[in-house]
Amino acid sequence: MKDYIRMKNNKPIYSQNYCDLSRPELVELMEKTLSKRRFKHVLRVEKTALKLAEAYNADKEKVSIAALAHDYAKEKPDEEMRDLIISENLDLEMLQFGSNIWHGPVGAVLMKNEYHLDDEEIQDAIKYHTIGSPRMDIVAQIIYIADFIEPNRSFNGVEDARQLAKTDLESTIAYISRHTLKNLIKRKAKIYPKAIETYNVWGVKNKEEQDDPFVY
Repeated sequence: MKDYIRMKNNKPIYSQNYCDLSRPELVELMEKTLSKRRFKHVLRVEKTALKLAEAYNADKEKVSIAALAHDYAKEKPDEEMRDLIISENLDLEMLQFGSNIWHGPVGAVLMKNEYHLDDEEIQDAIKYHTIGSPRMDIVAQIIYIADFIEPNRSFNGVEDARQLAKTDLESTIAYISRHTLKNLIKRKAKIYPKAIETYNVWGVKNKEEQDDPFVY
């Protein structure tokens, strides 16, 4: 059973067991770091993620921290992110792709290095919020979904994801992974292999069909 989380105005009061910052301090950091548009997105993701945490009995403090910090590196200069990918021995294959892929893993490293945020569940949620991962615990699942369905999203298919999220996280992840790949293929965009790994675990219709040699 997860620990009791104190709340104020429907937001968790941080125990500060996971990083050096209180929630007001983390909000202030993001407001100073991010553009106004990006900061508002982060707040909407947190609000959405906390609703999911309530519905699915997840740790609200971890969810709040991950949601607020998920885009910490989003607007960092590309050169700074490239240097960190190399110096921190991150997946060098990322360098063949753009900052949309980089900012999750880079943000996780920066939060760990700068604010001692080293909880594995929160780290993974920040790291994988864009491309997902074959293995995601409930905190990572919630952030992956909340980033996709937050109220300002208006692209085709988002309402379907919102409805799915009310009843089943795994089905929602399956839907998002399929939607993401279809969109990239439609745009003839280069696909980061780890996004395909996410789809192969979460997005396939069923295991029997995956193993059927006649499908291909």
